[in-house]
Order: sequence, then C-alpha cells, then structure tokens
Amino acid sequence: MEYIDKARDYFKEVMVELKRVTWPSKKETMAATWVVIITVIILSIFLGIVDLGLSQLIKLFIK
Repeated sequence: MEYIDKARDYFKEVMVELKRVTWPSKKETMAATWVVIITVIILSIFLGIVDLGLSQLIKLFIK
C-alpha cells in the first residue's frame, strides 16, 4: 500500500504543477512550428549539399 500512496501523492503533485504551467497560444505554437520546419528545411539542404560535395571529393580520391 505504500507504493500506491506514493503514486497517488506523485500524481497529485503533477496536477498542481500542470496548473502552474503557462501554455502557449495557438498563434505562438504555430509560429514556433514554422520556425522549426523552416530550420529543418534549411539544414537539410545544407547537409545535402555538403554530403554531395564530400561524396564527389571522395570519388576523386578513389580514382
């Protein structure tokens, strides 16, 4: 029964903490999501170019 009491106390504390959280608005969430998507696209393009360049460089050394 000790574990059940500890689990119950834990979840009560979790609920108290969740009430203190300041959740972002839909607008803030969408803005942050777009920042992440654009950053991922830019980094993917950059890494693709670097990968292509390095693979071509390695092909030159192999031949």
